[in-house]
Amino acid sequence: MKVLILEDETLAGQKVQNLLNEIDSTLVVLDVLKSVESAKEWFDNNEQPDLVISDIRLLDGLSFELFETIEYPNPVIFTTAYDQYAIKAFEVNSVDYLLKPIQKEKLANALTKVKNKTETATIQYQDIINIMKSQQVEYKSRFMIKAGHKILAIPIEKIAYFYSLNKLTYIISADNKKYPCDQTLEVIDQQLDPKLFFRANRKYIVKFEAISEIHPYFKGRIKINLTPEAEDDIVISSERTPDFKKWLDQ
Repeated sequence: MKVLILEDETLAGQKVQNLLNEIDSTLVVLDVLKSVESAKEWFDNNEQPDLVISDIRLLDGLSFELFETIEYPNPVIFTTAYDQYAIKAFEVNSVDYLLKPIQKEKLANALTKVKNKTETATIQYQDIINIMKSQQVEYKSRFMIKAGHKILAIPIEKIAYFYSLNKLTYIISADNKKYPCDQTLEVIDQQLDPKLFFRANRKYIVKFEAISEIHPYFKGRIKINLTPEAEDDIVISSERTPDFKKWLDQ
């Protein structure tokens, strides 16, 4: 079986590949793509894969946008880090879904479902797309955090950025207070309004208002300074730079 992976997080894409290899070494991963546009180009120039494993949110939009523009009759396993979407929609015509972090057993069960699938009608992705469009996506308005023996609510308006360090996640407020957060950046990113926040790299999610300076950097990259000041140099990769510029120019 030939598999195409759509995943905008490098580590998450690698994890899916590793799990597939552990489950069935005969599976062939054709490519790992990070955006809707790159996936469209891929389908224009390659034969159809037998299966697509796709994150819902890619670098430049929802993966459903891809299926609006191409003819793809084969199964898709959708993945999502945050259950804010109409999960029941994924049950349409044997389309499966997995919540992140992806578990090996659940991925294996989904693959078995695909392999045992008999001939059926073409999957009606438009049915899924219509349901998705009918849903009002609600982004987080506050984060609940523990501060000693207290539980505090930190409104989005007061958050400057999120960052991870040694597998821990922190919130930095606009008045330079630091709060621990029990969610990963991957999960947090799915809960934030993409017009307000940008995933700069693996360690930082930044708010537009927190960006104080933007500088060209080596090899097509961009370096940004934040207020309050971050502990690290925040460099946006050349691959992410076009998306960052689009985000700035909304």
